[in-house]
Amino acid sequence: MRSGNPVLKTDTFESAPAGERMTIGGTVNKTAILLALVFITAMYTWGKFYSTGDPASIMPLLLGGGIGGLVVCLVTVFKKEWAGITAPIYAMLEGLVVGGLSAIFEAKYPGIVIQAVGLTFGTLAALLLAYKSGVIKATENFKLGVVAATGGIALLYLVSFGMSFFGKSIPFIHEGGTVGILFSLFVVVIAALNLVLDFDFIERGAEVGAPKYMEWYGAFGLTVTLVWLYLEILRLLSKSRK
Repeated sequence: MRSGNPVLKTDTFESAPAGERMTIGGTVNKTAILLALVFITAMYTWGKFYSTGDPASIMPLLLGGGIGGLVVCLVTVFKKEWAGITAPIYAMLEGLVVGGLSAIFEAKYPGIVIQAVGLTFGTLAALLLAYKSGVIKATENFKLGVVAATGGIALLYLVSFGMSFFGKSIPFIHEGGTVGILFSLFVVVIAALNLVLDFDFIERGAEVGAPKYMEWYGAFGLTVTLVWLYLEILRLLSKSRK
């Protein structure tokens, strides 16, 4: 089983020990819990920004949430059995980042956040329907293409991050214009296609009888993709507003 989501690897379920079994329904419920936690902490940084109107006031929360979320994400990947504890922590940390960035974008482009939220969950619903109806199938070639594209995007972002230390940047990643909008649109499409792979991966995990704690891990992986998709849609909308 292959997934474009880096936290859902091929051997995630196959190496799991026997025990109480994972179900799709349980994974869906736990995903809802994680998204609720993202929303709660997002509202905190959102409110803090609007109470001061100064982006600097939430910068420690953005940095702490981003770095802390990355650390907890890596811990969860290597200690999947801890996902029941680490996944909620990850969701709350990512919520700080999501709320802060959303507030900053909303202040600059009023109405952009509700559009991004609507498009994110609309995309989720549409792809889930397409997957369940068989319109989109997670074939091996499909999986390989999405994995390759996801890896290329991750590498490009890593290079851009490294260049930022030298005062350089890759223009189309952060700036508007036709090329920038097309790039963001491509990233949004790849992020959305990762949802299809995640649906397939979680479904297969339930079929092979993964342990119960893998419901938390599956929900964690899906939350990672949804947060990425939302932020990329937010970036795309901001470029189009420019």
